[in-house]
Amino acid sequence: MSYKVYILFSKKLDKYYTGSCEDTSVRLNDHNTGRAISTKSGSPWVLKYFEEYSTRSEAMKRENEIKKKKSRKYIEWLIGSSG
Repeated sequence: MSYKVYILFSKKLDKYYTGSCEDTSVRLNDHNTGRAISTKSGSPWVLKYFEEYSTRSEAMKRENEIKKKKSRKYIEWLIGSSG
């Protein structure tokens, strides 16, 4: 089983959201249907980027690395470099 670090974008809020999960399609649905309280107001969210890891702890570590940068520029660089 793999774990993913993902970045979503809300055009409505002009914001990115970073998280981690096992299944990005299920998690994206959670964000877009209000099951994730922190992103409820930004729906619709669009998956812009993800990375895969073999363990949950690796994915959570990477999620925290991205969040600690607190940089929109870095997130947009990640998204742009994946194309």
